[in-house]
Amino acid sequence: MSFLTNAQLLSMLEGMLTTVQLFAICWVMAFMLAVVLVVIRTIDFAPCRWFVDAYVEFHRNVPLLVLVLFWYFGMPELLPESFRTWLYAHNAEMSLAAIALSLGSAAYISEDIRSGLRAIPATQFEASRALGSSFLQTMRFVIVPQAIRTSIPPLVSRALLLFKNTSVAMAIGVVELTYRAREIESETYRTYATFGAATIMYLLGSFLIMFVGSRLYKRYRINTGAGHA
Repeated sequence: MSFLTNAQLLSMLEGMLTTVQLFAICWVMAFMLAVVLVVIRTIDFAPCRWFVDAYVEFHRNVPLLVLVLFWYFGMPELLPESFRTWLYAHNAEMSLAAIALSLGSAAYISEDIRSGLRAIPATQFEASRALGSSFLQTMRFVIVPQAIRTSIPPLVSRALLLFKNTSVAMAIGVVELTYRAREIESETYRTYATFGAATIMYLLGSFLIMFVGSRLYKRYRINTGAGHA
C-alpha cells in the first residue's frame, strides 16, 4: 500500500482545520439558537409553540444536504445584487454552509434541551417567580442551566453528529477534510491511504469530543450530587 507524502498529509491537516472551524462555528450558533427556541416554546402563547414546532419539524424532515444546497444556490438569489457579490467574494461557501448546518442542528439540540427541561420540577419555576424574578431571569438563571446539565449526554451525541455532518459542506465547495481526501484520491488513486488517513482524523476528533463531554458530565453530576446531599 502506498503512503501519502508529507505535502498530501499537510493538505489533509489543513482540511481537518477547516472541519474543526466549521464545527465550532456551527455548534455555537446551533446551541444559542436552540436555547432561544426552548425559551420561546415555554411562553404561554400558542403561536410561539406553533412556530417552534413548525421549525423543528421542517428541519427534522428535510435532508441536511438539501438544506445546504438550498442555502447556497437559492437564498443568495433573494439578496440584493451588491450584497450577493460581496458574499461570493468573501468565502460564501463557508458562511452559507455554517448557516445551513446550524439551523438544522438547532432543531435537534432544542429537542434535547427540551427533554432535560421536562425533568425539572415545575415548583422551581414557581419558586423563582415568587422570589421576584422575571420570566427571562428565571429561564436564564434557574431553568435553562439545569436543563442543559441534564441534557449533556444527548448533546454530546449531537456534537458528534454535527462534527461528522460537516462533510456535507464539500457539496458546495468547502475545502474541509472530506473534500481534501476526495481531491488527493482523484489525483493519486491511493484510495486506502487517503481515506484511511481521513478516517483516523475523524476518529481522533470524535474521541476528543467524547472525552470533553465525559468530563463535563462527570463534573456536573458530581456537583449535582453534592448539592442534593
